[in-house]
Amino acid sequence: MSDDLLHGPLEEQHRALGASFAEFGGWLMPVAYAGTVAEHTATRETVGLFDVSHLGKALVKGPGAAAYVNSVFTNDLERIGPGKAQYTLCCNDSGGVIDDLIAYYVADDEIFLVPNAANTAAVVAELQRHAPDGLTITDEHRSYAVLAVQGPKSAEIVGGLGLPTSMDYMGYADADYDGVPVRVCRTGYTGEQGFELLPEWERAHIVFDALATAVQAAGGQPAGLGARDTLRTEMGYPLHGHELSLDISPLQARTGWAVGWKKESFWGRDALLAEKQAGPTRTLRGLKALGRGVLRADLTVLDGETVVGTTTSGTFSPSLKVGIALALIDTAAGIEDGQTVTVDVRGRALECEVVKPPFVSARTR
Repeated sequence: MSDDLLHGPLEEQHRALGASFAEFGGWLMPVAYAGTVAEHTATRETVGLFDVSHLGKALVKGPGAAAYVNSVFTNDLERIGPGKAQYTLCCNDSGGVIDDLIAYYVADDEIFLVPNAANTAAVVAELQRHAPDGLTITDEHRSYAVLAVQGPKSAEIVGGLGLPTSMDYMGYADADYDGVPVRVCRTGYTGEQGFELLPEWERAHIVFDALATAVQAAGGQPAGLGARDTLRTEMGYPLHGHELSLDISPLQARTGWAVGWKKESFWGRDALLAEKQAGPTRTLRGLKALGRGVLRADLTVLDGETVVGTTTSGTFSPSLKVGIALALIDTAAGIEDGQTVTVDVRGRALECEVVKPPFVSARTR
C-alpha cells in the first residue's frame, strides 16, 4: 500500500476496533470491522457508525457568499436559509459534473461546503478563480472530521450524547459535546434516518469514542466503506466517478432534481438546458440479477445481441440477497422498467430485470 496515502484523525480508534483498511480517494480508509453484510444489516435494522472524515470541507465567506455560491452551483440556495443544508452539483461549461456536494447555509455571508475527498482541491480552485473581490474561499479539509450515525436507532444514539436531533431532514444545528464543538445535520448516504456530525478534526476522537460505545451498546456496528457502498447502491445514490463525472451529466444520472432550472445562472446552465430540451441520450437505471452472479462496474449491458449500456456500479445486495447494479442505458434503445436485459459478466450472460432505483425504500425522513 502506498506511503503517500492520507490518514484521517481516527486511525488508531479503527485499528483498536479491528478494522481492515484500503485506499479510497487518496485516503487510507476502514473497509470493514465485523464484515460488510453484518455492518449493512446493522445499519438497516439498528444503527451503524461511519467515519467519513476523508470528505472535503471548504468555506466561502464574505459579503454575498450565498449569492455567489447560488450563481455557480446547480441547486437553488434561495430555497433554503440558515440552519439548512442542500445537495448540489458543481458542473463545468459542458454540463459535466466536477463534483456533487452538500452546502450548509450558515448565513448570507457564510456557506460551508462538504465536497468529495478527491475533488475538494478542484472545487476550491474553481470557486477561487471565479470569486468576486471581498470573498475568501478556504480549504478546510483537515479542520473537521465527519461521522455518520445511520439507522433506526440513530436519533437515540445522537440524542443520548445530549446532541440535537429534532431538526427536519437536511436541517442542522451547532452544538457541543464534552467541550468539542459539533455541527449535527440530518443527512446521510444510506437511505436510513441518520445524522452526520462534524466535530473538530483534532478532538474528533472524543466524539467518536462516545458514539462507538453507544452504538455497540445498542446492538449496532461501526461500519466501513464496504457497507457504505452496498447501502448507497441499494438506494441508487450516485458516487462521483461512477454515476457522476465530467462525462456524465446530472440529467443522465437522474439528479436533475438538484438543478435550479429557473435560476439565471450556474455553471453549465446552457449545456444542461439544451440537454433537457433534447432529452438525455442515456439514463441511469437499476438492474436486478435474476440468477446467480455478482455485478460490478464497467460491464456491458445487452438487449439481445445489441449493446445498450454499461454498468456504473454493482454489488451484492444484503437486503435483497441478489446482485444489483446501476447502469447507463441508451435512451434510443427504448428499454422499459420490468424488461429483461443481459449483462456480460466475464463472458457469461447474466439475465437482469430493469428497475427504477431505489432498490429498497428510503426511510431518511
